[in-house]
Amino acid sequence: MYFDDVGAVLEMSGHGGFVWTAYLITTAVVLILIIAPRRRQRRFLRQLAGELRRTRSGPNTTQEGS
Repeated sequence: MYFDDVGAVLEMSGHGGFVWTAYLITTAVVLILIIAPRRRQRRFLRQLAGELRRTRSGPNTTQEGS
């Protein structure tokens, strides 16, 4: 193996902090790129369903000018 133990993997000859930080940031960005559009889609579908319910419930009964 390239590394003798887990400590060597984490340290990576003094570069471990940079390497693991890069992995962490990359993972966070990828997760955001996956999760954010799904959340937006769910929110949009909920809003669309609400508009459809309001449209199907009949004309608006609010009085103008009050």
